[in-house]
Amino acid sequence: MKIYKTQQEVESDIKDGVLYIEDDVIFECSISINAFIYARDINAGDIKAGDIKAWDINFYAVCFAYQSFVCESIVSRRDRSKYFCLDSKVVIKQAKNKGGPK
Repeated sequence: MKIYKTQQEVESDIKDGVLYIEDDVIFECSISINAFIYARDINAGDIKAGDIKAWDINFYAVCFAYQSFVCESIVSRRDRSKYFCLDSKVVIKQAKNKGGPK
């Protein structure tokens, strides 16, 4: 497990504009990065991103994006929940490669 305590620690792991996460990770600080984040499972209270392109999204009550929302599946853990994108449609694409980028 990797634990990031500062913004600088996160930035030092960004390579070629990508933060690639292959193991469990904890962010003990707020971060703001201009990079793609590749990860399998993200459990977060609030993610602010320029666009969302994901494999499988599993959320509790509400999941939304302002501009772009692309995923392979999206599932809520509540009976009454909502997901949406303000500026475009939510796009759910057919899975191509579950292995992810390398």
